[in-house]
Order: sequence, then C-alpha cells, then structure tokens
Amino acid sequence: MSIVITGNPGVGKHTITEKIAGRLKLPVLDINATAKDSGLFEENGGTNDIDVKKLEKIIEQKISEKNIIVGHLAPYVLHKNQVEVMVVLRRNPYDLISVYRDRKYSERKIKENTGSEILGIIAHDATNQFHEKVFQINVSEKSISKTVDETLELILGNKSNEEIDWLELVSNNNDLEKFFSD
Repeated sequence: MSIVITGNPGVGKHTITEKIAGRLKLPVLDINATAKDSGLFEENGGTNDIDVKKLEKIIEQKISEKNIIVGHLAPYVLHKNQVEVMVVLRRNPYDLISVYRDRKYSERKIKENTGSEILGIIAHDATNQFHEKVFQINVSEKSISKTVDETLELILGNKSNEEIDWLELVSNNNDLEKFFSD
C-alpha cells in the first residue's frame, strides 16, 4: 500500500514528497509525469484534460509494494485498497494567487484553482473515497521542514487531522466575488 500526497496545484506536493521519500527511502510515483509520459494530456481551452480511466489503469500497473504517490489527481485514479494514508496539503487561497501568477496561469485558471482550494474539492473527494485514510495539513505560513515533520507524523499515526475552512475566511473578508465571479 502507498503513501499519497495530494492537493491543489501550488501547495507544495512535489517539494514535500521529495523530502519524505528521501527520509523514508521510498520511490516516488508522480501521477502527472505518468500521464504526460503516457500521452494522456489533451489541451482544452487553456487547461489539460486527462482520461482518468486510462490513467487509473496505467497507475495500477506502476504501483509498487511500498511507495509515495504524488499528484492532484490521486483521489480520482486510486482505489482505497492501494492507499495506506492520503495527505491533502492545503494552502491559503490568497497565497496561491501569487503562486499561480508566477506560473503564468490565466485569470480563469487562477480562479478555478483558488476556487477549488476554497471549496476543498480535492479534500472532499479524497475523504469521500478514502474515508479514515485522509488527513489534511495547512501548509500556509509553515516552513518546508515543519510541513515535512507534520506530514511524517500523520503517516506514522502520531498526529490528528486539521480541519481547514477557507470558505469562512474568504466570506468573512467579503471576497467571494474575487474568487468566484466571471
């Protein structure tokens, strides 16, 4: 069974995964790299669509006995029996705006991704599929080493889940239109 690190783009999945893989001496299976190497990305109006059924089959063949899987598509291409623990990294949507601008995302793509983070779509979908195996960590304002330590504590079963609600933050700041208007 695998350890899985997931979350929206820009939350630090790959950085944290590399550090944990090094500490635990485990191989990494990168879902996005696998999809790209398999020719599954299809350009669609500025975003990349992926045939998740095909990707699911490819991932199933690549999973080893014990590894770390990383990618925002994890909740959609894995099965409960393949996952030991799934950590959903979450990041303040206000912080993500600058990350996405640095990545040259379009305004539409910025809103889609920050909106997904605010609503907790990946966390919700992961919890619906993997239930008690899913844990969230708020990486906002934490150093990489602190996030790695907290993630390892979750993996080892020594830390409890964080409840993260960006919708309340955005609503209290009266910024719903900033993230959800056309």
